[in-house]
Amino acid sequence: MSDKVSISVVIPCRNEANYIADCIEHIFQSNGLENMDLRVFVVDGMSDDGTRAIIAEEAEKNDRVKLIDNIHQLTPYAFNLGIYAGGKVDFVQIVGARHMISPNYLETCLKRLNDSPDVWCVGGQIKNEFINETGEIIAAAMGTAFGMGLGNFRTLEKSGYTDTVTSPMYPYAVFDKIGFFDEQLIRNQDDDFNYRVTKAGGKIYYEHDISLRYFVRGSFSSLWRQFYQYGYWKVFVNQKHKAVTTIRQLVPPLFAFYLLLVVLTSLLQFGSFPSFRWPLYLYIILTLYFSYKTSLEKKVPFVGLIQTFPILHVSYGLGYLKGIWTFIIQKQKPQDKQKRMSR
Repeated sequence: MSDKVSISVVIPCRNEANYIADCIEHIFQSNGLENMDLRVFVVDGMSDDGTRAIIAEEAEKNDRVKLIDNIHQLTPYAFNLGIYAGGKVDFVQIVGARHMISPNYLETCLKRLNDSPDVWCVGGQIKNEFINETGEIIAAAMGTAFGMGLGNFRTLEKSGYTDTVTSPMYPYAVFDKIGFFDEQLIRNQDDDFNYRVTKAGGKIYYEHDISLRYFVRGSFSSLWRQFYQYGYWKVFVNQKHKAVTTIRQLVPPLFAFYLLLVVLTSLLQFGSFPSFRWPLYLYIILTLYFSYKTSLEKKVPFVGLIQTFPILHVSYGLGYLKGIWTFIIQKQKPQDKQKRMSR
């Protein structure tokens, strides 16, 4: 009987021809592979851009790579299909198709989980990369606390406990305890799962010494849709758990609601309350300050950052307000158009 630790690596994927081969290659460049019984399950949402041929070629070269069909074409199904395909292993590692993990990623996650039984989930830092100038601007904004919120794991500078991580590793026993990913959630399924982890008594650990390179979206329109959906589906998660999972998630919808009030008072010509606009002036000042600061630090265009920060905040906030209207006030199910991924 082998004494190697068994790991299923699950890669949800759809139309990622530019990245999937490198993603798989980085996994097999990991340290300590000689001590791992490693299998990689690429769960493809019926790609039509040549991705499937690339995965098939990788599987032909390496019998530890398997292609799994995801006819639903949605991320939570991909997670679960990959986990089911791997069977009862020791650990499950999830890696995004655009995530290139560092050589020490798997080994370090294993060590943390083995050394700390109270830790049920481990992930590392995101190093945002880009495919064009717009992507470079977006990556810079997403690497700031002003852009993503205080306490967001993307902006942490040292290892420690957090509320969620990207490309997580879990002991398989976690799925026995709390179940699998919620297939109703087109977005925020990882936040939902990790919230369930903490509610069940587990801890989530951020390892700053491991990393993944992530290729961010290269257009403002796709960024808007991405964060709008994050806000929209966050309300669905909150309703499911009857709790606000993080306090910072409330700031964008409060700000978006305030902006709607500003517009309404302007249309109704309520001009006798100039102090009502002070929060807006403060936001503009903060946006200008952090855009200038980030442009100097990251060497990206100042004007582009002035666009990006409001997109991050307002799109999430409006999506959250739409979620409140749909799920709480109207008591409706998720709208079909909010199930379309922001590619």
